[in-house]
Parts: sequence; C-alpha cells; structure tokens
Amino acid sequence: MSEKIEAGSVLTGKVTGIQPYGAFVALDGNTQGLVHISEITHGYVKDINEFLKVGDEVKVKVLSVDEEAGKVSLSIRATEEAPAQEAKPRKPRQKRQPAVIIPEAEQQQGFNTLKEKLQEWIDQSQQEEINK
Repeated sequence: MSEKIEAGSVLTGKVTGIQPYGAFVALDGNTQGLVHISEITHGYVKDINEFLKVGDEVKVKVLSVDEEAGKVSLSIRATEEAPAQEAKPRKPRQKRQPAVIIPEAEQQQGFNTLKEKLQEWIDQSQQEEINK
C-alpha cells in the first residue's frame, strides 16, 4: 500500500468495479479502496449504477486506512457540499378541548353506578335467604 494515502486526504481515482454494496476505486497502480453505498452521495442511493459507472473519474476522501487488512475506506459524499435542506411546513397542533365538568345533578341521568346498586343487591340477596 502506498504510504502517501492517509485518512482525511482528498484524491482522484477511477471506478474499477461496482457491487450492490459499493464501488471500488483505484487510487494508484497499487491501491484500491471501497466507497460504501452510503458514501456515494447525499441522500438515499438505491442503485449505485444510477450515479457511477466503471471508468468514471471521481474525487474521493479517504475515511480510513487499514494497513494490516490492506483496506481503504473512501467517500465521494464527503467531497461534496451537502444540499440545503428544505424546511418542511409543520402541521399546526390540534387544540385540546377543555374538560367538561358535569354538575352532580345531571350525573344522575343514565346508568346507575355499582355503588348505588350494591345496597339494593345486598337487600335482595338477604330477602331471598329469608324466603328459602
């Protein structure tokens, strides 16, 4: 591996191969690195072939160099300026309705509560015991 290739340096290379996970770029006669699919460009990349083809000259930034494994990690995205993000319009928050407090007099309408019926059921049960 060449000694001149260091993490952080920006170089020009030639695309030598494309795989579903990334593109191989030759940096010099001896050294080749991989541009992972996530480092091709800003945004989502579904198919690398839409952005690169074998033989393209590309400007790459060296992300890391693993001398022992002989691997060079590259990024094309790091050499490009990030696109300005459009501000998405926010949805207005829904206003919460205030709690409605029902006066006690109106609460008597509708079903009887268990508390109200409990004494009635106890009385019925005792009456049935006596009648047996």
